Amino acid sequence: MKILNILLIHQYFKESEITGGARFNEMVRVWKAEGHHVTVISGNLDGPSAVKRSEYKGKFVVRKHQEGVEVLRCYVSESYNKSFLGRLWAYFSFVFSGTFAGLFRVKGKYDVILVTSPPLFVGIIAYILSKAKRIPFVFEIRDLWPESAIDTGILSNKTIIKFAYWFERFIYRRAKLINVLTPAFRSTLIEKKGVPASKIIEIPNAADFDMSDKLLADFDASEFKEELGWKEKFVIIYVGAHGVANGLHQILETADILKETNALFVLIGDGMKKNQLIAEAKRLNLNNVIFKEPIPKKEVLKFVLASDMGTSVLIKNDTFKTVYSNKTFDYMSCKKPILMAIDGVSRELVEVADAGIYVQPENPNDFANKVLLYMNDKKKIESQGENGYHYAKRNFDRNKLAVKYLNELKKI
Repeated sequence: MKILNILLIHQYFKESEITGGARFNEMVRVWKAEGHHVTVISGNLDGPSAVKRSEYKGKFVVRKHQEGVEVLRCYVSESYNKSFLGRLWAYFSFVFSGTFAGLFRVKGKYDVILVTSPPLFVGIIAYILSKAKRIPFVFEIRDLWPESAIDTGILSNKTIIKFAYWFERFIYRRAKLINVLTPAFRSTLIEKKGVPASKIIEIPNAADFDMSDKLLADFDASEFKEELGWKEKFVIIYVGAHGVANGLHQILETADILKETNALFVLIGDGMKKNQLIAEAKRLNLNNVIFKEPIPKKEVLKFVLASDMGTSVLIKNDTFKTVYSNKTFDYMSCKKPILMAIDGVSRELVEVADAGIYVQPENPNDFANKVLLYMNDKKKIESQGENGYHYAKRNFDRNKLAVKYLNELKKI
């Protein structure tokens, strides 16, 4: 078996169990178990609130070890959430520090560079290191940039937008392989951006069935629900970022409509809009909404198991018709049907799997009616929960997809 030395560039590689996205942390664990070596170049801001730990203050690059994997935590400006220019500097500060780390702090020889976006500009690091080390790089697209950044108002400067589109074409041409997370991304790249189909692979987001299956077997969700004081409640859980794109105001508006019912909405996570959402919930006197801070994934899944349904939510925007919501797969792995307030491929996912129902984005009346529909149909909850679990097990098992990714990397 060929042992790969992989250099992963991921600005938001998870610092701990309660921050960031877990996609590559879980992938890396599988790759390491298979005997491969991974070094990570990442940023030093902790989670979506853009907080910097004291150990990184005043330091350009810090070498750490996480679960046996070497991670170089590189400088990122704390101006991330302050303004457009602040966010732009946060992106490019990582380009500078990540390139420096790759050129002067990364030791040994590597077979391939894997870089995951957004932000799109991390591709600059991959391109420079690919040239310097004479190895190919694979470019992964977790979200279509610059489209999503433009649609959410992150990018508005015409000069920067023009550069972003030019750089996107540049990096797509020079990548040896491009991984996309949804079939809609694949179609967009082929039909609108002129990328050859032979250059594209699709390794989507997935669920950690090792963790969920163990909890399904050993964890008493009914007892936990009673401990939380939710025994008589119909619990709808949201897990994920509380940012501009997520549009969580529509959950508050739905909760307002359902005040007189036993519906309870639980939101777990963090983000730049969280304080504003908490203030709005207080203004509306929403006693049926609970906000919780980010917690380790195993604990998150316990809350999912103690709920009746999960919900995936984004603002109404054509760009988001191309994305899968990460936490959808966690709901499926816990046998919970989904209130899918995202059109496009995410809607198709729950409809094909018969694992939930589509909710019109930013239509709280439709959202409320769909909740009421499930409140009176426990059999549908059980059957769709089972459907989603088995569909995800066949198509979105993290371990299987991590091995598939490895096989694609070996080919190049």
